[in-house]
Order: sequence, then C-alpha cells, then structure tokens
Amino acid sequence: MRSAFEAWAQRDGHIVRRREDKPEEYLVYETQRRWLIWQAALEHGKTPAARKAAAKEAGEKAAGARNGVQRAPTMAGDEAEVRTAVLNEVIDAFSGLNGNTAMEDILNVIQGLKQKQKSQSGD
Repeated sequence: MRSAFEAWAQRDGHIVRRREDKPEEYLVYETQRRWLIWQAALEHGKTPAARKAAAKEAGEKAAGARNGVQRAPTMAGDEAEVRTAVLNEVIDAFSGLNGNTAMEDILNVIQGLKQKQKSQSGD
C-alpha cells in the first residue's frame, strides 16, 4: 500500500523521503498529511472483515518484500475508479477544515469516516 502511495505522490510532485528518527513518517508535512488521507480513503469503503483480510495480506506482503523486490500491484479499471471516488470523498471531508489544528482535524475526519462506515455496516 505504501509503495502505491509513494508512486502516486511522486507523480503528483510530493517529496516521499522519510524521517530518519521515525521511518514510518514522512519528512515533509504535506506528504504525511496525504498519507493519512490515503489510508483513511482505503479503509473507508471496507467492511470490518475486509479490513482484517487486508491487514493480513499487508503483513504477508511485508514479509515477502523483506525477501525480495516487490512491484506495486496493478489494479483493474473498476477498482481504480472506486479508489478515486473514495479518495475524492475523503479529500472533500478534509477541505472543510480550517487548518489551525491540522493533525487533530485529520484524526477527527478519520474517526468520523470510521463511525459512518460502522453505522452503514450496522444497518
């Protein structure tokens, strides 16, 4: 998932260099912010069972990546359209923020999207 994000971010002109003291975070704030949005967008459209399966698959891919070079998977046109639609929905949710408490706002939007998904799956 991270390799797909980094490929997209580089095409979009973002710097994808990571922090030396915290390799899970990006050096540039805007790239880190978009990484959080990307993750929220991918989680937004999934059922709880699909989230568990995706987490398991990500763990297996990480283990495989340690053993050799891994290419970003190609996705079907329909899947790309769904991802784009979900990403646009999440970006729209972030566009209403005032920007004064950036990371708190991001976390609030992510929590809101998770609650929305739970309420939809509960119906």
